[in-house]
Amino acid sequence: MHYAVFNGGKRLRPALTYAIGLDLNAPIEQLNPSAGAIELIHCYSLVHDDLPAMDDDDLRRGKPSCHKEFTESTAILTGNALQSLAFEVIATAINHNIPATTVIIMINKLAYAGGVFGMGGGQALDIAAENTVITIEELETIHQLKTGELISASIVLGALSAGLTNTQEISILAKCAQKVGLAYQIQDDILDITASTATLGKQAKSDITLNKSTYPQLTSINCAQQKVDQLFKETKQLLHKLSFNTNKLQEIFHIIESRKK
Repeated sequence: MHYAVFNGGKRLRPALTYAIGLDLNAPIEQLNPSAGAIELIHCYSLVHDDLPAMDDDDLRRGKPSCHKEFTESTAILTGNALQSLAFEVIATAINHNIPATTVIIMINKLAYAGGVFGMGGGQALDIAAENTVITIEELETIHQLKTGELISASIVLGALSAGLTNTQEISILAKCAQKVGLAYQIQDDILDITASTATLGKQAKSDITLNKSTYPQLTSINCAQQKVDQLFKETKQLLHKLSFNTNKLQEIFHIIESRKK
């Protein structure tokens, strides 16, 4: 479990949690449970995604995947245990002046993001789409479920942890996150073609190996990049509708927009 969590990584999702929480003037300690739980869910998903029965990847964050460093059975149990630990951690939010009713909502949103209408369902559709030509709309659904829902949960949980109760503003943040999540996954599709294994820290051109439909494949690299640019433009427009400054959140969005790995 330590190997899977502390083997590097961008910590993007907890960074989003902290960013929106700090924009709402919450103390760091109040945001820790949500940020930690989000990263644990993400790490568990990577351990399972790399398994031979799924993407069968030997590298993760520039190091051997969990099942390569240990064994396949160990990797399965590691993922299971990390998922359980995530909910154990987020439940401790009640010790940081967050109302119990809010903590229950946070637990519910995290479970949703990891389940059949989130990462779990997205991964199932992704596997089913191998060796099959799918539409752009179907691909966007896969990306939204597999990546977008957890990114959305990262921001919404940070906002809830900070005490935001305005449902309209929470909805705007969720929409922003969904757009950024889709953009992030399209960037992954582009980088899988254009970047090296050393840069990515995982096997490059793995989508080609698995014969998966990707944005660049269904359109072109240029069209895929234009879609990414459009999604970030729409995100910035949505953020202007909020009643509070989102400087830190926008900083993280800018880092995502300019990423090269």
